[in-house]
Parts: sequence; structure tokens; C-alpha cells
Amino acid sequence: MPLNSAPVTTTVANFEQKLRATESQLHTNCGFWGGIIPGNRSEIEGLIARGIMGFKAFLTHSGIDDFPNATEADLRQAMPILARHGLPLLVHCELTTNDDAWKQHDKRSYANYLASRPKSWEDKAVALMIRLCEETGCRTHIVHLSSADSLPQIAAAKRRGLPLTVETGQHYLHFAAEDIADGQTQFKCAPPIRERANNERLWQALQAGIIDFVATDHSPAPPVLKQIASGDFTTAWGGIASLQLALPVLWTAAQRRGATLPDLVRWLSTNPAQLIGLGHRKGRIAKGYDADLLVLDAENTFRVTESGLHHRHKVSPYVGLELRGVVEQTFLAGRLVYQRPEFLQLNQGQLLTR
Repeated sequence: MPLNSAPVTTTVANFEQKLRATESQLHTNCGFWGGIIPGNRSEIEGLIARGIMGFKAFLTHSGIDDFPNATEADLRQAMPILARHGLPLLVHCELTTNDDAWKQHDKRSYANYLASRPKSWEDKAVALMIRLCEETGCRTHIVHLSSADSLPQIAAAKRRGLPLTVETGQHYLHFAAEDIADGQTQFKCAPPIRERANNERLWQALQAGIIDFVATDHSPAPPVLKQIASGDFTTAWGGIASLQLALPVLWTAAQRRGATLPDLVRWLSTNPAQLIGLGHRKGRIAKGYDADLLVLDAENTFRVTESGLHHRHKVSPYVGLELRGVVEQTFLAGRLVYQRPEFLQLNQGQLLTR
């Protein structure tokens, strides 16, 4: 992603700096998204020429000042350029207000935090992006959808044939607001984890194909930034670390709903590969496709522990849970790089470009 990994990927110079940093440092295959912010229109073509996968924009404050949110005017400038090149625009969909009154109430209350980011913020933002998608023809991708109230307008847009795709996150499908205790800031993310009834509708939309796939929105942070000690939702960093657990978290929840492993392949591999323009060589086990594979013990279970996490910071809402689906082996380009529980070869990843 273009932010929270300095420098932000909003200029060609910054992107080239990141590319240099990847040399012999990628443990898995990795591609880069550019960023759309006010004032960087002149950088878009150059970033595309360097092989960027697509672009991301926020409709609300991103959490860091060097990646300000894009306005409708900014998007109207950028989206026709992306449309000409066939690249997708990823959008964090919340049109927020400046009401910070919630911060004066119980700072440890999850219900208070949930109420501070209502579904209407997402619904209005999604409506804006559907409108701009239709006007510009730009491939538009809604990231980490949490509001099920947006599903009817998304389904209608897809019926009209708009180039609109949508993802939700594992945490929205696995957890429910009713089960999050006060002070548990490891669950803080934006948009927030909502009520069980809402999340059940997300599941139905995923299984119906209205939601295209599932992605972690991996956002790690050290314990001090997550305010683990204080449990203060008003100042805790928003984001959930779960990249390592993407498959078993989704499989654990999906099995309960009768989903199959082919469903999982579609949600975690095939459809994401199509979004990034690599559906012709990734996301399937087929002749001519890259041999990026894993061997899964689908029925085995394991308990998530801090010691078992390979993330640098061990803060995760999944710690302590029993999950189904154990990855036994991982192959990159046909080369065995992981044999549970050991990494056999590091720095074997490739840079992915368009």
C-alpha cells in the first residue's frame, strides 16, 4: 500500500526509492500501489510507466499527514487517466464529519467508538464512487467494506455493468461488535467491526458474488501505538495485523457456512489476481501459471499464539483463538520456501509489475 511505509508512494522519486529498498529483501512476491492525493496528478503517468499495480485514495483522513485524503475534484482529475490505462482505483470509502464529541465520552468503550463511525459514512462514499465510476469508466475497487447497507447500491451498479469490484476483510466476517469488550483496542480498525446482523449480510453478499473477495487490510503497529495498556480507543492506531492468518481465519468462518475450498481459492487468489491485472498467470493451478503454491491441511486446527506469529509486532485480535487450516508448505515459482514450522529460504520473492 502507498502509505504507512515511508516514503508515501505518491511520486516517481518515492517509488524508485522503495524499489531500491526491495532488492534482495522480498520474502514473497510483492507489487506496489500508488497513491492519489491532492496535487500529485502530474505524477500519475510516471508511476504507471514504472509498473505500479494501480492507485489508492482515501475519502477521509488517512491517519498520516503526508497522505491527505483526495477530494471529489482530485478524483475527477485522476480517474480518467487511470481509465485510459485500464488501472484500478482502490478507495477507502468513508465521508466523515468533523464531530469529535465522541472522544469526550468513555475512551475505553467499543460501543462509543463504533457509534463514532456510522454506516452512513460508508454508504455516502460508496454512492460517490459508483457515480464517478459510471462517469469516468475507471475501474473502481471498494476496499474493506464493512457496511452491509451499501450492498443494494453495489449490486445495482454491477447489474448495470459498471467496472466496480468490492472486497471485505476477514475481521468483518469473523468477529462481531457484540463480542468486543471495552478496552480491547487490538480490534480497532476503520471502518469498524460492526454488529453480527450486519456482518451476516456481508457473508451472504460474498457467497452471492456481490462482494468479490476478501483481503486483510493488514495494518501492523507496536503495542504502544495500539494503546494496549490504556485501552483508549480515541488515540489507538486503527488497524488489524493478520496477514499471516488470512487463510485460516477465512476458512474457519467459511466452513461454518458451507463454503468450500474452491470458494476460498476464488476469494483469496483468483479474483485478487484479476484485480491487479495478473489473472493470466496467477490465481489458478493450471498449465502456464506461476507455481506459487501452498499445501494446506484443511481439517487440522491450531491455536494462535504470540510466539507463533511472524509479524514484527505481536498485537492481533486473533491471539488465543483456535483456527482451522494449517499451511504445511509454501512454494514460490516452484521453489519450496516454507516447511512448517521453518522458513527454508528467505528473500526469494519477486517484484510484481504491470
